[in-house]
Amino acid sequence: MALDIGTLDTFPKLLLHHANVRPTRPAIREKDLGIWQTRTWKEFADEVRALACGLATAGLRRGEHFALVSDNRPRLYAMMYAVQCLGGIPVPLYQDAVATEMAFPIQNAEIRYGFAEDQEQVDKLLEIQPQCPTLTHLIYDDPRGLRHYKQAGLTSYEDLLAKGREALSRDPAFLDGEIAKGSGSDTAAMLFTSGTTATPKGVALTHHALIDRAKVAADLEKLDDSDVVLAYLPPAWVGQFIFSLAQPLVTGYCICCPEAPETVMSDMREIGPSYYFAPPRVLEALLTQVSIRMEDASRVKRWLYKRFMAIANRAGGAILDGRPVSMVDRALYFLGDVFIYGPLRNVLGMSRVRVAYTAGEAIGPDLFRFYRSIGINLKQLYGSTETSVFVCIQPDGQVKADTAGPPVPGVELKFTPERELLIRSPGLFKEYYKNPQATREAKDAEGWFHTGDAGYFDPDGHLKIIDRVKDVGKLADGTLFAPKYLENKLKFFPHIKEAVCFGHGRGMVCAFINMDPDAVGNWAEKRNMPYSGYTDLASRDEVYDLVRGCIEQVNGDIAAEPEIANSQIHRFLILHKELDADDEELTRTRKVRRGFIAEKYLPLVEALYAGKDAVHVEAKVKYEDGRSGMFSADLKIRDAKTFPPAAAKKAA
Repeated sequence: MALDIGTLDTFPKLLLHHANVRPTRPAIREKDLGIWQTRTWKEFADEVRALACGLATAGLRRGEHFALVSDNRPRLYAMMYAVQCLGGIPVPLYQDAVATEMAFPIQNAEIRYGFAEDQEQVDKLLEIQPQCPTLTHLIYDDPRGLRHYKQAGLTSYEDLLAKGREALSRDPAFLDGEIAKGSGSDTAAMLFTSGTTATPKGVALTHHALIDRAKVAADLEKLDDSDVVLAYLPPAWVGQFIFSLAQPLVTGYCICCPEAPETVMSDMREIGPSYYFAPPRVLEALLTQVSIRMEDASRVKRWLYKRFMAIANRAGGAILDGRPVSMVDRALYFLGDVFIYGPLRNVLGMSRVRVAYTAGEAIGPDLFRFYRSIGINLKQLYGSTETSVFVCIQPDGQVKADTAGPPVPGVELKFTPERELLIRSPGLFKEYYKNPQATREAKDAEGWFHTGDAGYFDPDGHLKIIDRVKDVGKLADGTLFAPKYLENKLKFFPHIKEAVCFGHGRGMVCAFINMDPDAVGNWAEKRNMPYSGYTDLASRDEVYDLVRGCIEQVNGDIAAEPEIANSQIHRFLILHKELDADDEELTRTRKVRRGFIAEKYLPLVEALYAGKDAVHVEAKVKYEDGRSGMFSADLKIRDAKTFPPAAAKKAA
């Protein structure tokens, strides 16, 4: 049955629609104490209705913002829908953020109400209450550890639900009236930008924008209520928000909440999602796990893996896209699917995946091809918080490693002379909350959103993003310098977790490297190499040689690309610590804050370009308990081999 988004123009109306048309179908599942618990659409809608009435008795008013801090849990989503039933605006916050990071959104939106999953999150909100005097009502889910908390305004989820059920039984018509007042032009949610380059901004998104774009994408991929999705990324990130809140209400599919972040892989294998979304960092981590397991495998298994992966690289993508493949390669690939690719998809929890997306930042072509080569229909999409995610999607049969596909229906794209991408779409945001100047700068009078991304269209009309406009530069000799492109190629290697490249206005490219402690630690143990921790391991000459080999392979690839051949990496160092969001080096969505890092570690950058072979570093770090401390270390600097332009790839 076609969905009429003309009358079902808000999320609460869609929720009631599903409760009526598919009352016994699963809406949301959660793994609790090792057992999957299921709520049907009717059960879930009934809980949302009672919660909404409870919030009404607590005084929540139409148009008010409501903060939520939680992992993916059914009660988190029930609370968000309940807030929307009353015309409120949910504001999900990153659950791994420290307390001080939560203060700005709460102050900015003058939030009175908050929902916290457990004692840890309650403590964070109580800690910032003196700086956020408007925050007077806190609702918690898990009561463990909170028995003796006597703060005013602290209420359990169960108590609120009980009061709501009582109020609903007294006046069942009240809530229906409140839901009917809502319209598609109302703000459905406010999501804060990641703050890669500046203070986070509250992005106000309407019901219409989110529903319209969610439906367009669902129609393109033929999603329906038989699909299953794993909700495992931060709910405050627009990607998780649209896949676990907006699209379920457009399609009726079921979302599943893992038991804990540590159990995501095993939980994924159990539920077998058919629709999957992962940013490149997650796909990189999965590939690293595969690489570690293969290093631990027997010699015969390693040989088989290497041989069949060569076949997969040659034929897997073509078979997935339906392109011609020789009978020999097709037969060999079938054999590989039995012994290698099928078991590998099962280990990754992707045996039933029909459609998989990656987005959030550019993905390395090698990493992208790996997943498609083993039979996973991974596609790139392009979008942002301000566009309700869906701007470009790669259609089946037109998937490329270096593009994001053509624009989806309803979207217009164009470029400025400086190569900046502009977007006009029904999914565009309403405003940056309390920031009219930033709104005018981002969205012009003609309705074009200025993305800040640099790119162009390929001959087939597919969008190709190079980097952020502000990050795309030139070396001293005029060579194009796109740091993200280089960094993504480096991160394909399992031993490299993160990379930060420098070179704009300089005579050569240099890089900071974060090694992957799991992959390199496993590599070191196999060689009986003792080490005391990350810093010790990162300083070893053997590890520098390992990383140098990865960089030189990348340099060999870059040498074959004429436009950027001179942007090979000449010098590098391995950082003494992992880049961390708590140290403001990454955003909460794990994007590198390149400008901040360049400023924070300026002596290291200068040492790379001064020809030194070592540099002393002292840095302030934040610990998990919120304390700060100083770290001191001597870092080695090494050269990497470079190749003449157009050098053969095998030269590396």
